[in-house]
Amino acid sequence: MNSWDEIRTAYHVARMGTVSGAADALGVHHATVIRHIDALEQRLGAKLFQRHARGYTATEAGEDLLRVAQTTDDQFSQLTNRIKGRGAEVAGELVVTSVESMGPQLVPVLAEFQAQHPQLSIRYLTGSRLLRLEYGEAHVAIRAGNPPDQPDNVVQPFFRMKFAMYAAKSYGRRHGFPERKEDLRKHRFVAFDETGARAPFSRWLRDHVPAENVVFVSGDSRVLENAVYAGAGIGFLPVYGAVQRDDLVRVIDPDDSWTVPVWLVTHVDLHRSAKVQALLSHLKAQIKRWDVE
Repeated sequence: MNSWDEIRTAYHVARMGTVSGAADALGVHHATVIRHIDALEQRLGAKLFQRHARGYTATEAGEDLLRVAQTTDDQFSQLTNRIKGRGAEVAGELVVTSVESMGPQLVPVLAEFQAQHPQLSIRYLTGSRLLRLEYGEAHVAIRAGNPPDQPDNVVQPFFRMKFAMYAAKSYGRRHGFPERKEDLRKHRFVAFDETGARAPFSRWLRDHVPAENVVFVSGDSRVLENAVYAGAGIGFLPVYGAVQRDDLVRVIDPDDSWTVPVWLVTHVDLHRSAKVQALLSHLKAQIKRWDVE
């Protein structure tokens, strides 16, 4: 048994009582209905209908098939309604992924969104590996740098992440703060290792600070942020997070060349779903909160 089409055809013949009625219900030619019934009876080795002038009447075997097909058809209908309902509701699981440095800012925003939609559960993933939207690994990706170019993705500009150079007050108490860019060569720095060397501010740092002045390196942006907070050295931090801390001093103001574009990325198959659209709208409403100098 390998054809639901034939079983579905037999179900409609039994329900309607005629080939023409079943053909109208299915939207097919009456010859297709007859071919399906003949093929199904041959495969089962039993007569499913008695043919007569007024139409088709189910045999005992046909009645058995009708009961099974009725249950299956009802289950498919219920499944279809559930799937359609989920698509129209902000409910179920929503998987979001972002660059690690945005975690402290995104978590409150995502928590607020979840509170607005109690039937929704949020799974928030960060890490160095880019999750594959086409494989359903995430519904919404927040990515920094060059615009993603994977096929079948919908890419929208989100905001421009501004960076400035900061040092902890504890660092200043031990080493002082540079007053001019020329003074940077006398200070200690934290920086990305080779994994983050392509960041625009990383290139700037290499051009303006001797390599021996970089005393703390990591490939994890969260580690570098905490190294700056701990006073290990001067480093680049996203402005939207640094301005919320009173234990930091801005050493150099933001520069356009250090700015990193951030993108909202969704897969075309899920882009129009209610929960994805609701989250995108919610995120875009936060841009003014993060667009600080």
